[in-house]
Amino acid sequence: MNLETNKVVVKKTQEEMFEFLTKVENYEKIMPENTDKFEVKDDSFLFALKGMPEIRLKLQEKLANDKVVLSSTSDKFPFTLTGNIVKIDGNSSEVQLIFDGKFNPMMAMMIKNPIQKFISTLTENIGKL
Repeated sequence: MNLETNKVVVKKTQEEMFEFLTKVENYEKIMPENTDKFEVKDDSFLFALKGMPEIRLKLQEKLANDKVVLSSTSDKFPFTLTGNIVKIDGNSSEVQLIFDGKFNPMMAMMIKNPIQKFISTLTENIGKL
């Protein structure tokens, strides 16, 4: 299951956005308001939204200034969340999040809307930075 957010323009350089997205503790700043739990450990963070199970994401890949990939540590809920960063000019950049999960069709149908809402909220909050 692949989900993408709209691209959002941020008043930060490509390098600044890359640095922001590679520091897992920064994700707390862009989480939805209904976040019940957020804990950082090494290069990963655990979060829980109201009514949803806890999910741990770890930093999986960094491609200097262009891409940051987080992956789920759960075998039951395998997915990656990729942040693509494109330079617009000397003091702004464009960010898009892409969710890629491997789920059976029934599970995909059940979680598609909540996941789309979640990643869209992350992107909206990135746009407010």
